[in-house]
Amino acid sequence: MHLLSTGCLCAILFTALLRQVSSLDTVIGLYGETLEIPCNKEATNAEITKWKYDKGDGDAGDLLVRRKNQNVIVIAGDEYKSRVNLTSNSSLLLSAAKLSDQGKFTCIFVTEDIDEYHVNVVIYKTPVGLEILEKAVELEIGKQTKLGKCIAEDSNPAVNITWLKNNKPLLADRQGINIQDTVQVDPVTGLSTTTSVLMYSAQKEDTDAEFSCSTEHSLGQKFTSSSESFTITYSTENIMLQVIAPEPLVEGDNVILKCEADGNPAPTSFNFHLKGETTVTVENDNTYTITNVSRGTSGEYKCSLIDNPTMKASKDITVNYLDINLSPSGSVEKKTGEALAINLKVDASGEYKVYWTKDNVKLDKQPSLTKLNYSDAGFYECEVTMGALSEKASFELIVQGAPVIKRLLKQRSNDGRHEVLNCEAEGFPKPAISWSVNGTSSEEGAFVNGKITHKITVVPTANLTVYCTVSNDYGSDSKDINVSSLFEEVRMDKRDQSEDGDQTKMVVGVIVGLLVAALVIGLSYWVYMRKSKQGSWKTGEKESGSSEEEKKLEEKVEENSQKAEV
Repeated sequence: MHLLSTGCLCAILFTALLRQVSSLDTVIGLYGETLEIPCNKEATNAEITKWKYDKGDGDAGDLLVRRKNQNVIVIAGDEYKSRVNLTSNSSLLLSAAKLSDQGKFTCIFVTEDIDEYHVNVVIYKTPVGLEILEKAVELEIGKQTKLGKCIAEDSNPAVNITWLKNNKPLLADRQGINIQDTVQVDPVTGLSTTTSVLMYSAQKEDTDAEFSCSTEHSLGQKFTSSSESFTITYSTENIMLQVIAPEPLVEGDNVILKCEADGNPAPTSFNFHLKGETTVTVENDNTYTITNVSRGTSGEYKCSLIDNPTMKASKDITVNYLDINLSPSGSVEKKTGEALAINLKVDASGEYKVYWTKDNVKLDKQPSLTKLNYSDAGFYECEVTMGALSEKASFELIVQGAPVIKRLLKQRSNDGRHEVLNCEAEGFPKPAISWSVNGTSSEEGAFVNGKITHKITVVPTANLTVYCTVSNDYGSDSKDINVSSLFEEVRMDKRDQSEDGDQTKMVVGVIVGLLVAALVIGLSYWVYMRKSKQGSWKTGEKESGSSEEEKKLEEKVEENSQKAEV
């Protein structure tokens, strides 16, 4: 094929365009970057390749042309002159892409035929950034306020902006949420700036909420602004009075009254109403301290807002107290037989319980001491409890009187060589104990609750009557006991044992003799009767006489038999 002049080439290309038109493909380029616009793959070995563009007014503008194995000739004389080039595969390189580059580009190539390939170019640009401007200083509950303006600058195409609260989309409802979007196009660059204004009516739960805005470009890129929090202001709706005090609260403690309100900004000054009698105003603080409380402090307390007295809260304060008075108290001295009245008075702010002990041993109820014995002496204590409060009172009872010997005993020692005498007595003060004999040893027991025991060990050489005597300031008592000589007791024991043996033998002999006598008499009677009957048969005598003798004999035998049994 011969080389054609430019004029001839144009004519041929024009003819070809009338014969053949390819489908229109789209290529997306990024703003400011180099865009490669591909030609049909068949143009790789074309003899001639030419690119042109649609000026938009129905005319076409030439860009460049290349003959096979020759350099590229740039034909463009306008803004494209320094921005176009051709690759080895006949693709058009367009540097510093602009929005004005958007439109149709045509690749014309000559092989055996003349063909053309049309490409639609679109230039995209992501926004410069996304930020919230003109932010509100604070948001008031129930009042629609301009929260801020979100701007996405210099993008193509223009983007849509979505507002988020805690990363969840906000939808306009024309009540509490109103969103106004606008788009401005730069007359020079053709880039679009999207502005979105959020009008928002805050709620109490919006405190500490995070607001942001986001958008998604046509290229699939997502952009999100930084999060912003706003001060939510609202009037006081609730007020609470808190009592800070020890538990249980007792006389002498301190109480702090703390008033809290939920407004934002929260109130800082309050009125404290003390039992409806006194009102105290506290500035720049929400607490009031009552020191050294007493039972008279108990009552109703209130706090209120200074600028709105109808907004108030109240609390009841109860000061717990527990007083007891026990009569008698201290050390109490009484005589046996007397009565002791016990009187316990309790003054308490609530229900209480009473516990009694005697010498640290629990009693079932309050002791009743109508007729005192020495066993009633001891340490009495009552404890009154009311919750965590506890009070104790006590008295010590001493029962006095003349001593009385309760028991006087004697006992042989284990070795049988001594007699141990034991004298048990009661009395107070402690009685002195004496014996009418001297012992080889003595032992005195502990003096507890008016009781005392004294023992002596003696070795009597003769029969004695020994006296135990007890005495104190109130009188005395004495008892005696017989004490036998140890030698006499041994002799008597032996004699008693001998006499017991002889008597036993004699009784056995008598019994045996009587049995033998009864047996002999019985045998004799039997023989006699036998003979009598035999004689009667022989002589034919009447049996009446024999019967009388027989009766006498039977009475005799019976009499002897009874004697034998005795």
